[in-house]
Amino acid sequence: MGWRAALLGGLALAALAGLASAEPHSLIIFVADGLRSHSVTPEVAPALAQVRAEGVDFANSHSLFPTVTTANASAIATGHYLGDTGDFGNTIYVGAPLPLPSGLPLAALEDNANLGLMNDRFDGNYLGETSLLQAARARGYATAVLGKMGPVAVQDVTARDATGTIVIDDGTGGPPEDALPLAPEIVAAMAAAGMKPATPDRGLNGGGGAYNMPGVLVANVDQQAWLSDVATKVLLPRFKAAGKPFVLVYWSRDPDGTQHGQGDSLNELEPGINGPTSKAAIANASRNLGALRAALDRLGLADTTDVVVTADHGFATMSRQSATSAARTFRYRDVVPGLMPQGFLAIDLAKALNLPLYDGAGVAVDPAQGFYPKGGARLGRDPAHPDIVIGPNGGASLIWLPGANARVLAPRIVEALTAQDYTAAIFVADGLGPIPGTLPTSRVNLVGSSRTPSPAIAVSFRTWSTGCADPEMCAVEVADSSQQQGQGIHGALGRHDTHNFMAAVGPDFKKSFVDPTPVSNADWAVTLARVLDLDLKPRGKLTGRVMREALSADGAPVPSEAFVVRSDPAANGFVTVLNGQTADGRAYFDAAGAPGRTVGLKP
Repeated sequence: MGWRAALLGGLALAALAGLASAEPHSLIIFVADGLRSHSVTPEVAPALAQVRAEGVDFANSHSLFPTVTTANASAIATGHYLGDTGDFGNTIYVGAPLPLPSGLPLAALEDNANLGLMNDRFDGNYLGETSLLQAARARGYATAVLGKMGPVAVQDVTARDATGTIVIDDGTGGPPEDALPLAPEIVAAMAAAGMKPATPDRGLNGGGGAYNMPGVLVANVDQQAWLSDVATKVLLPRFKAAGKPFVLVYWSRDPDGTQHGQGDSLNELEPGINGPTSKAAIANASRNLGALRAALDRLGLADTTDVVVTADHGFATMSRQSATSAARTFRYRDVVPGLMPQGFLAIDLAKALNLPLYDGAGVAVDPAQGFYPKGGARLGRDPAHPDIVIGPNGGASLIWLPGANARVLAPRIVEALTAQDYTAAIFVADGLGPIPGTLPTSRVNLVGSSRTPSPAIAVSFRTWSTGCADPEMCAVEVADSSQQQGQGIHGALGRHDTHNFMAAVGPDFKKSFVDPTPVSNADWAVTLARVLDLDLKPRGKLTGRVMREALSADGAPVPSEAFVVRSDPAANGFVTVLNGQTADGRAYFDAAGAPGRTVGLKP
């Protein structure tokens, strides 16, 4: 062997030895539910701002549409867009009614019992994809997820028997239908740390109350302090003692829960979600992140642990205003006269199509008698076999057409939608179009390999700015949910909802780097799988990309390009315009709507 070959061989062996002796890196994923990118400042949220300043600032970040919690939770968990995961929103149509305790064809996914029923219905894993936590525990990592019920269980949706991933959420210690089991040794460790194995009540901070609720004036401090203590006093020390790498997901209910339920401006659009209560909620989430990082320092784990921070979506102030909706003309006992009630879209479609109206449970609803549909809606002569099923998702509504008359109904529904001033963007299933005024649902990645039924129509509602210097920070959004006007909401395809906070710090990420390339929640799992050398075994093809421009080991720039797609006009001139960007073969959606009806839209 020549000296050159010997030298190269020796270097290769030394490199392999170095790799073999290197300590595997661990990971914390901190999800600040409902955190707008521009709402993070050093004054309000110092720990969040510190991660962004020290590590990577993903300045061009994106939530997936519909911009709601479980939908984006499925993307964060698996690295797939919604067309693959089938988690199209917090409320989705699943076909035949689920068994009890649900008994309904509309599934509310922020619920542990319903998630179990979904797995039972759809081949043991309703998402149909391997999650990052599943792949990590299969490789021997210690795994845990704690925080908000629904998105917590979605992170490892098959972990429901206390033998794998540790799952701690709002239901822990509560009734059996809410609580996923904890291993006895975890319960014992909590007791040894002086903690009760039951989460404090979150009250109205769980999501916002209803029309006649006063709203909250405090952040969700007590519950999240308990969760933070579980992470820092029980789980992280346990992982340290075990001497093995770990992946921990902390899903912070704040600022989302408090913004939904804040009482700073009931029935007023200002200050909306920019009042003192919402700022306290952002500070609360930042404090929890700071506690996690302090624990890493204390335990000597900081140098080998990546900390990534993301938000499932942005936020807006809720509006129920419309000059065209028939739903606003009825009197309801708990709705301000002249404002639209919950279920306004279903009421308007029932009137336009002359169809009987039922709520999500199949109970007949008569707006003339002061009633409105809750929990979704069914339209048609027979509620057991409806023509139309509506799943409300805040600033978006999803519509399924399960009957044989779908091709006839679709253009009639679109015609009714384009006549309403609260409609911004309309997407219709490819097989039912093209229909003037709409774009195909495949254009926003809602068509893939999903096990659950894909929506026939997706609607994004109107958004606008109250006139501040930064429209993303004073956006108002028409939405269908239980909140009052002036409280917080999300779901639409406006830049205020799609521009979520994203940042990362740690040994595998660049330092003090502002990433201009578009990124999204679908990119996290594939990027982190690359960092941890995990195999996600994708089934569907709608995957995110590795954010290699942000990694310390790669760092090569990734080119991107903006695009605009415009539908043909409807008979009344209504058009749907979609703004987005592409990078590495993936599409990122900034905003969509008719011109003048969407924050951040560039027609």
